[in-house]
Amino acid sequence: MQPHEKRNMFNEAIKQGGIAVITGAASGVGFAAAEDLAGRGLDLVLIDLPGPALDEAASKLSNSGASVTAIGTDVSDAEAMTALADQVFSLGPVAVLMNNAGIGRPTKSWEAPEHWRQMIEVNLFGVINGVQAFLPRMIEAARPAVVVNTGSKQGITNPPGNPGYNVTKAAVKSLTESLAHELRTAGAPISAHLFVPGFTYTGMIASFLPEKPPGAWTSEQTANYLMARLEAGNFYVICPDNEVTPDEDKRRVTWSCQDITLNRPALSRWHPDFADDFANFKLD
Repeated sequence: MQPHEKRNMFNEAIKQGGIAVITGAASGVGFAAAEDLAGRGLDLVLIDLPGPALDEAASKLSNSGASVTAIGTDVSDAEAMTALADQVFSLGPVAVLMNNAGIGRPTKSWEAPEHWRQMIEVNLFGVINGVQAFLPRMIEAARPAVVVNTGSKQGITNPPGNPGYNVTKAAVKSLTESLAHELRTAGAPISAHLFVPGFTYTGMIASFLPEKPPGAWTSEQTANYLMARLEAGNFYVICPDNEVTPDEDKRRVTWSCQDITLNRPALSRWHPDFADDFANFKLD
């Protein structure tokens, strides 16, 4: 075990200060996380597509007392992300990198190839581009820092309905697990974390649900849970909501894993022959 494994990099990074770089920061959980990190004394670099939403977010957060820089950037553009990193590091050291930008588009396995490509470019390559643009210099700085990549429960249990979205988030999970291992074996004072929101009322949800459903958490609740888990040093930050408890999440994940170990049909949780078995399934 490397000595740095016992350290909490989030708490150390906050203590030393620096910049929090957040993609998808104009609204939702990205904005709420920025607000929280500003309150902890970090300066902010807000990344989103250029436009009024990003400008408004920067204006609101400028009242936090933190230095706030908004940079309109398409996270799917690798060259733009490299240029962004150059600009950010000219401002100071990076304490938190949160690769949070994401989009949702309807897909089926044999339909909507343009939607597949759009989500892969933003949800997956947006994270890859962020990691590859920032991590080399964060490692070189040898300074406590954290990387938070936003995944989804759909990338873990793979529910039917939108395979394109599920694929992108499953890939983010795999990438973040590999990143955490690579940072650990390299002895870098940087920790990686997989952030998995529950049902959260974000701008994406508001586009088709004008009022927050009772089962959803607010973006602020989800960001608060993230920060508490980072303070505790958790790698997997699996957020509950008003409908799904942590125990229910564990039950669903365990059942999904057992599809492989027990050689059940794919996605047996939604298979009619296994409906009663899942309903009666309990964790030991």
